[in-house]
Amino acid sequence: MPSVWDRRFGCREMRDVARGRRSFLQAGLLGTAGLSLAQLLAIEGRAAEASSSGGAGARRGKQTNSVIILWMRGGPSHIDLWDPKPLAPVEYRGEFGAIDTAVAGIQLGDLLPMCARIMDKWSILRSLNHSDAGHSTGDQICFTGYPAGPSPDENAMPSCGSVVARQLGHLQPDLPSYVMIPRMVPGTNSAYLGVAYKPFETIADPAVAGPFKLPNFTPPEGLTLDRLGDRRELLRNFDRIAAEVDGRGQMEALDRFHRQAWSILTSPAARKAFDLDSERQELRERYGFMPAFDPGAANRCGAPAWSQRMLLARRLVEAGVRLVTVDLRWWDTHVLGFDSLRRGFLPRFDRAYSALIEDLEQRGLLETTMVVAWGEFGRTPRVNNDAGRDHYPNVFSAALAGGGIMGGRVVGASDAIGAFPKDDPKTPQDVLATIYRHLGVDTEAQYVNTAGRPISVLPSGEAISELL
Repeated sequence: MPSVWDRRFGCREMRDVARGRRSFLQAGLLGTAGLSLAQLLAIEGRAAEASSSGGAGARRGKQTNSVIILWMRGGPSHIDLWDPKPLAPVEYRGEFGAIDTAVAGIQLGDLLPMCARIMDKWSILRSLNHSDAGHSTGDQICFTGYPAGPSPDENAMPSCGSVVARQLGHLQPDLPSYVMIPRMVPGTNSAYLGVAYKPFETIADPAVAGPFKLPNFTPPEGLTLDRLGDRRELLRNFDRIAAEVDGRGQMEALDRFHRQAWSILTSPAARKAFDLDSERQELRERYGFMPAFDPGAANRCGAPAWSQRMLLARRLVEAGVRLVTVDLRWWDTHVLGFDSLRRGFLPRFDRAYSALIEDLEQRGLLETTMVVAWGEFGRTPRVNNDAGRDHYPNVFSAALAGGGIMGGRVVGASDAIGAFPKDDPKTPQDVLATIYRHLGVDTEAQYVNTAGRPISVLPSGEAISELL
């Protein structure tokens, strides 16, 4: 006599599904979305916990604001960009001069003329400081607000993007709430919040020559969307049966993430948001270097081709992604630093940053999109013997625009040689508090870590009211 599974599905493959749903998912639908069995198990655990505590992504009212973090990994030199010291001795001021901007009394390094022209649209924080001179450990301080854990390359605490995803959920159901272009850096992972709140990594990189195409949107050879649809219907049928014997609701919670992964994989809205090649050629050129035209230019000018990554970030927040982090590495200018800055980093940043701010404004997005450009620390005030500057967390700068940030302001100051804060010192936690305030995140909320201890979103810090 046929079993209930034979009558329901009519084939041996369906019985295999009943015996091992997770293995089917790993090889089938969610395998194509890049989720492994280990990730599914982690999601299941976090989803069950969220279900019992009021739900992951419970909103504090409708939030439509977004944030773009331009992560200048390596540590940009504050003195050579945003805090020039033209009156300091040459061993401190370096090889560059200072130029006036559109706002009286504010000067920038002389290789940032396009940024200077729009100074009324963005502001500078010149008194940031912390005490960690390590790249990966500094990353974690700036992304999480907490010191690094035992492993400098692995988050001990969840990143700001993961907190946003956990607390606010998705602004648009078919798009991830937290995106990393192109891959995670130390500090950007979800830690104990679980894999459900990791960033969506584009993997594909606009800085690489050729068409930009996300591998996540490309099913394996021979697997069409029709076949994926058949599998989805199969899972739906299975879920209706499984729900009858699932007393704790874990299957229902897990299915929420299945549907989310499916939506991102097949959604026209997601495909459109990530379709960088649909942008007007004129606008792409305004942002700067396009590797498809000149693949060797990055090596010749000494800076990676991250300009187009910034354009992709604008597309994503316009489509409804809450927080996008853009990797703008590698500002670690120890040796021949002035040469690298002059030939590549500064002209490229000047063009791309000014393009992003103007682009957001022209599209009516600057009011709702906060842009934070910074790195894990600054560079030493004294030039080293290799015509560069070394790691220096004692004082550094950041550029902030949009999302309620008033343009044309300078908050805080460093001393005469850019060695220590002179006025109004600020911390990375203050920057994170400013980001969270814009997005509507409750910084006093607590989440339980792997040791069972409740941890606050931030250990300290206040939104920088002078900028708001």
